[in-house]
Amino acid sequence: MSRRVKRPLAKSRAPGDRPKGARPYRGSVVERPPVHRAGGKPPGRFPVSASRAPKPFIAEPEKVAPEPPPLPTKVQTVVVTADENNMRVDRFLEARFPGLSFSHIQRIVRKGELRVNGKRADSKDRLEEGQSIRIPPLKLDTPKVAGHLSEAGAKALQALKDMILYEDADVMVLNKPAGLAVQGGSGTTRHIDQMLEVMRDAKGQKPRLVHRLDKDTAGCLLVAKTRFAATALTGSFRHRSARKIYWALVAGVPKPKQGRISTYLAKEEGEEDTIMRIAAHGDEGASHAVTYYAVVETSAQKLAWVSLKPVTGRTHQLRAHMAHIDHAIIGDPKYFNRENWQLPGGLQNRLHLLARRIVIPHPRGGVIDATAPLPPHMLQSWNLLGLEADRFDPIEHAPEE
Repeated sequence: MSRRVKRPLAKSRAPGDRPKGARPYRGSVVERPPVHRAGGKPPGRFPVSASRAPKPFIAEPEKVAPEPPPLPTKVQTVVVTADENNMRVDRFLEARFPGLSFSHIQRIVRKGELRVNGKRADSKDRLEEGQSIRIPPLKLDTPKVAGHLSEAGAKALQALKDMILYEDADVMVLNKPAGLAVQGGSGTTRHIDQMLEVMRDAKGQKPRLVHRLDKDTAGCLLVAKTRFAATALTGSFRHRSARKIYWALVAGVPKPKQGRISTYLAKEEGEEDTIMRIAAHGDEGASHAVTYYAVVETSAQKLAWVSLKPVTGRTHQLRAHMAHIDHAIIGDPKYFNRENWQLPGGLQNRLHLLARRIVIPHPRGGVIDATAPLPPHMLQSWNLLGLEADRFDPIEHAPEE
C-alpha cells in the first residue's frame, strides 16, 4: 500500500540465511565475486562500501538555491561536453533545459528544429563529445489558469498522492503501479508525465521526470518538483551516484547464486516490436551494460527470487541480462522464451519486476532513501510460493562499478 512519509524510508533488516554458493554457470558471462582468504574474516555477500549507512536527509529551509538560467529565446549552438557523451538527445535536452516538457522536446526533434552537426536527429540518438547541437528557441508549456480542477484532473491528482513514498519541497518518489506508462507513446493516453500536469505550481512549473521505468515495471520513480532539483538529480544519474535495487522472480535458479553480468546491448528493430539484443564491442549502437545479481530465496528449484543492482541504465537492461543467462523474468512478454515452460498455478502472467529501492543524494544535502512494496500481482506470487518478503537482501552492498 502506498503511503506518504516525511522522511526517507529506512529499513532495519534482520539477518537471515544467506544463499550458499554453487558451481559457476558455464556458458554465461557471469563472474564470481572475489573469495576471502583462508583464515581471514569472511566478507558479506558483496564487499561493504563506505556508504553502507547513508545519512538521513536533513532539510535546510533557509538555504536558497539559484535557479538555472532562463530558456533561450533565440537559436543557439552548444557543444556536447565529456559528461554528456553517449547521452540520448531527449535526455540531453532535459539535462540542459529541465523546464522543458517531454511533449515539447519530442516536437522540436520531430520537426527537425534541433540539429546535430547540421543534420536532423532522433530523440533516441546518442550524442558524442564535441558534437555541435543547434538549439531552437524554447519555451515552457503555457501555465494553466489557477482554479478548480476538472473531475478528471482531481482523480489524477488523488492517484498521484496515493503513489507518494517520499516528498519534500524539491523531490517526490512515486510508487508507480505496474501497467502505467511513465511517458506517452503510440496508443498511450494515460501516463505519469501527463498526470503531473495537475501539479503545476503558481509559476506554471510542472514536476519533471528524472529517470524512467518500463510500463510493466512497478516501484520507485523519482520526480523533481523544481528546475534546481531536476538539474541536480539528472547529474546524479549521469555520474552514477544513484543506487537502484530491483526485485524479480525468474525461471530456474541462477548458478552461481550471486554474480556480475557484463555485456554490450544494442537495439534490434523488428516488424512489430523492438528489443535489446546482446551485442559485441564495437557493434553499431552497442552500449556496455553491467548488472549485479543475487539469489534471495528459491521455490522448488523451479523459480528464484533475485535481487538486481544495475550499474548502468540501459533500456530493458535487467530483462535482457536475465534472459541472457537463461533465467528470464516471469511474465516478460519480450524476453521470456523458454520452450515447454508452464507458469505455476495461481501466478499471474505479468512482469514480475519491481524497482524496490532508490538511494540518491538530495539536491540540498543528505540522502533520499525510498523503498517500494511488492505490487499486488507479485505479492500474490510471493504468498503462493511461500517466499518471505522481509528476508535479508544479499545485494544491498554490491559493488558500485
